[in-house]
Amino acid sequence: MAAPVRISERLLSWASIVDEQALQQARNASSMPFIFPHLALMPDAHLGKGATVGSVLPTLGAIMPAAVGVDIGCGMSAVRTQYRVGDLPAERSSLHAAISAAIPLSAGRYNPGIAVTAATRIAELEAMPGVEQADDAAPNWRLQLGSLGSGNHFIEISVDEDDAVWLFLHSGSRGVGNKLASRHIAVAQKQCARRWIELVDQDLAYLVEGEPEFDSYLEALRWAQRFARLNRDEMMQRAVDCFTAWRGPVEATETIDCHHNYTERERHFGKDVWLSRKGAISARAGEAGLIPGSMGTASYVVVGKGDPVSLCSSPHGAGRAFSRSSARKRFTRADLDDRMRGIEWGRSDAFRDEHPDAYKDIDQVMADADGLVEIRHTLHQIVNVKGD
Repeated sequence: MAAPVRISERLLSWASIVDEQALQQARNASSMPFIFPHLALMPDAHLGKGATVGSVLPTLGAIMPAAVGVDIGCGMSAVRTQYRVGDLPAERSSLHAAISAAIPLSAGRYNPGIAVTAATRIAELEAMPGVEQADDAAPNWRLQLGSLGSGNHFIEISVDEDDAVWLFLHSGSRGVGNKLASRHIAVAQKQCARRWIELVDQDLAYLVEGEPEFDSYLEALRWAQRFARLNRDEMMQRAVDCFTAWRGPVEATETIDCHHNYTERERHFGKDVWLSRKGAISARAGEAGLIPGSMGTASYVVVGKGDPVSLCSSPHGAGRAFSRSSARKRFTRADLDDRMRGIEWGRSDAFRDEHPDAYKDIDQVMADADGLVEIRHTLHQIVNVKGD
């Protein structure tokens, strides 16, 4: 897609593949009076809660907590190693098993013991504003640090076009982020009801800048975003340790980390706005980013082009084409086995809803994003670790 399509006065779309429900949801969000100058809909857009996943929402004087999402700070981390694929043992099941044992997988799986590195990261979070909210919402958040979760979260060993080996992972703020977000979404809904504000969707409820409820949410948001980054750091360290035991010491020749569910203060079109990216990454000129595909498809290391109309943003992944329930009905285990041939993975029926065809064609998403990012590396996984 060479240029965005103007869907309405305050909605621009870069998505060549998007269903009407997702578009209507984006229209609803873009109609909120504090959106400035417009909502940017990314190529991977699909139906979400409140705001479409793949939305970039600049707001003046307000934030919609559901437009940030419940997995605050979810994002990607990658480390490029000094190894080439020819340097690796052909036997990779032991690496898959080691990573699966070192990093708690799946929803509700937590760390029974705290490693030294995790303790240091926990101490940083304990010293931050917002920890009181975290302690109240999820008293066991310390045990959540260094855990993956389920769904489309993953840890992978991948190889790029130069045969360089990368460690690549996707996760966020886990249960504590979800609980903090859910609390503040409820507060926003009560605030709007108190003011007799009629909303087309209750999940577009907002908090007003300058009020205590806004400040409280911002404090929790920043804490959860930092938790998510430290959570990825902890898992990456454990994955590196597993790789070191399997093959040898890792020299990180490049490291990249980016959120794709978050809010920051940014300046766009001459005004300071609260920019919420829900399923989108920052893509300022020269900024490195990560765009994963799905199980069995390519992922990308990119650099931003700084397109001002997109609010310096780009897609965060492939975006779902089918809901999880639809995917389970549509795709068989045999389909998934066939698509994952040559990749060491969990080999479970639990991952049928993560079938590559449950997602949009990542190549089309990247073609739509051509004006937003430049592809630096194309990665293909050789080991995939997921929670069921």
